Order: sequence, then structure tokens, then C-alpha cells
Amino acid sequence: MNTTLSRPPQMESNVHRVAILFAGGPAPAANAVISTAACSFLRNNIEVLGIMYGYSCLLEYGPDHPMTEGRDYIKITHSVLKRTRNTQGIMIGTARANPGKGISEPAHLKDPERTKQLKTVYDALVSLGVDALISIGGDDTLKTANKLKLFQEQLPEGSPHIPVVHLPKTIDNDYMGIDFTFGYFTAVETLAAEIRNLLADAEAAQSYFVVETMGRSAGWLAYGAAIAGEASLVMSVEDVTGMYEASEQTTDPTTGKTMIRRVMNLDQVVKRIAATMRVREEAENKQYGVIVLAEGLAEYLPSEHIEGIPRDDHGHIAISKLNLSRLFSDLIGKEYTKQTGKSRKITGLQLGYESRCARPQAFDVMLGSQLGVGAYRALVEKRLDGVMVSVSGQLDLNYVPFNQLVDPATLVTVVRYIEPDSDFHRLARFLETYVHD
Repeated sequence: MNTTLSRPPQMESNVHRVAILFAGGPAPAANAVISTAACSFLRNNIEVLGIMYGYSCLLEYGPDHPMTEGRDYIKITHSVLKRTRNTQGIMIGTARANPGKGISEPAHLKDPERTKQLKTVYDALVSLGVDALISIGGDDTLKTANKLKLFQEQLPEGSPHIPVVHLPKTIDNDYMGIDFTFGYFTAVETLAAEIRNLLADAEAAQSYFVVETMGRSAGWLAYGAAIAGEASLVMSVEDVTGMYEASEQTTDPTTGKTMIRRVMNLDQVVKRIAATMRVREEAENKQYGVIVLAEGLAEYLPSEHIEGIPRDDHGHIAISKLNLSRLFSDLIGKEYTKQTGKSRKITGLQLGYESRCARPQAFDVMLGSQLGVGAYRALVEKRLDGVMVSVSGQLDLNYVPFNQLVDPATLVTVVRYIEPDSDFHRLARFLETYVHD
């Protein structure tokens, strides 16, 4: 029998009811991931529950607050999934609640107080009769998925076990174990379109825009948007090297110990950006442009610029409380005047939120769909636990164990930076106005 037009047959499985949750910031094609995962299980007669708003509803579970359908979770059926793959938003919502925030080393998993929230999540899932969990989210959500798996390994023998499979999500594209994450290309195109609009505005007014894009840890989004949007210059954390790198002595707020902190040489960075503006005028007769900065540069600002800025549950600086683009606009304007004796209008803008729920492009829908199907194949076909689903080549599925992605000593994930002097990194340099350092 020719099977090329046949879908895989139904399989016997230990999974009878699966839960799907989405945590962290939104990303285009989220619903492609959720709907294809759900559809794959439903076609194998496995019930699917969509956990609402990340871990937040699970964390409210208790004797006086049982999990309630419609409020804390929904049953995902074929009728719910009607034409959802290309829709915007997240059908089960999201949140940044972090049940593993009190655990920073394996020994903490034996501490009932530190694992209290993980136990609440586990108990809530058990109360729903869930046989497996699909976690969709960024690196912080991966850390939580790993901690939930490790927590279950500490439970008494005979306790129900809930396998955990993670699907990588971030428009920042800074994930180890996968080449590109779903939503990245849609986010890049959305921001590139904004940059192209700003370029037309800048040319008309002979001015500049300094655009701060999302990208907390690495420069993938900033670089992609700058290349596709024809920006004049892009800088990210990967560029804080050589003459653009410095250090300062500071005090660790937790231990009180003196430490050396790596920072950017702000004066040199600003001089380089102003030099780009000057050379564009002198060599190319262009008195306008758009400079793109990745928001992660905020973590490398000297202490005087981030003093008093709060941090979130994951220890990240609250970048929304610090207007990086405005700070740079002011500094660049002064340096430009110093280099040229002239003034020029420079406007700082923050971009990013508008890209997180944009209508997904075809490639992101295909990539997200394959990841969703991969969750089914990992749990049902391969009966795996503690793996992240990955895609490479011609959307080939791979299953990467958590212990290859998370440091076993610190339980922290490793950021995937743009490799210095890689062809992707050099592409931006080829396309920018050339300035002798």
C-alpha cells in the first residue's frame, strides 16, 4: 500500500489527557503551535486541556480554590481549533509567573519551602488528571520545565509522574538547541517595516531616529530588523568588545562583596554612532538615518545609569523602566555637535511590543506547526520526558534533553549569542556606512 498520502496511524499511549501552557512574552505563530499540538493529540483520542495564563492559575490552586474550567483552563476541541493556526494572539493567554524562582541549585529541590510553588503546580495538574505537560516559552520557562521535572524525581515512589516536553519560544531567537524560534521572522519583518517608515520620515526631515528593539540577551532581533529595514547602524551586546568594553568596581547587592562588573565603554560607543552620522554626510551625502540598538545593552550601562532600576522575578533589569533610546539620543546629539559643530534632530523610539502578536508569516506558521506536532511525537511516539523539541534543516524534528540545555549546577540556561565575525554578524557590517575605528 502506498503510504505517501497517509497520516501516521493512531498509536497506543500512556497519555490520555495532556495539558498545554504558554508562558512569558507573546510571539507570532503561538496559536499555530498550540493548535497543531492539540490537533495531533485529539486525532489520537487524547484529551487536551489549555492551561490559562501560564503558571499563574496553577499557582492559585488549593483546597479552597480548585481548578475551574473556563477560569483556570479550557478543554481544547476540534471546534475550538477551527481556523486558528494563522490567528494573532494566544488562545490560552500568557503570564510571567515563575514557580521555580526560589530554586537556584539542585540542593534546593529537597527544601519543602523552596519547592512549595512547584508542588502547587504539580498538585494542580494531578487534580486535573493530566498525564503529560507541554510547556511553551522562553529560556526562563525552559528553566521552570526542567525544575518541574527534577522536582518530580524527588517525590515518593508511586507518586503520579507527569512527563514534561518543552517547545522553545522567543522572538529574540537566542535559544540554544535550535536555529530559529517561531515568531522570529514575523517580528523581524514587523520591526523592519517600522524602520523603513522611519527612514522615509528621517530623510524628509534630515533627521535621525535611534530605535531600541527587543532583545534582552542577544542581538538576533536587532540585527535582523536592521538588515531587513536598511538601518544605518546596529549595535547589540555582542558588540561590547575591544574598545567598546570597560569594567567597573561595584558591590553585589546580595552578598555585599566587591566585584568587577563588565560594562560598555559608553563614550566610545557614542563616538562610534556619531561618527557614522558624520561619515554618512561626508561620504554619502546622507543627512538622515536610523540607528538600531538592542535593549540588552541596558544591562551593560555603567552603574550610574541603572541605579534604582528594579529587576523582575528572573533577575532581569526592568528595561521598560529605562528608556535606552532616549538616553542614547541625548548623548549622541551632544557628540555629533562636538564632531561637526552642527546640531541635528535625533529622536529616540522603543519598538518591540507591536511585533509580538503580529499576524504570523508563512514560515513561522510552518515552523510553529512542526514544533506542535513534535510535542505529540515526543510524548506519544517516542515516550520522552524532559526534552525540548527542536527543528533543523527541512523542518526535521530533534529532541534535545534538558540536561544539554541547562547548567546542572546552577539550573540556568545558556544564551545563544550571534557569533562574533560570523557571516550573519558581518552581513550587517557590510551593509552599513563604513567608518574607520
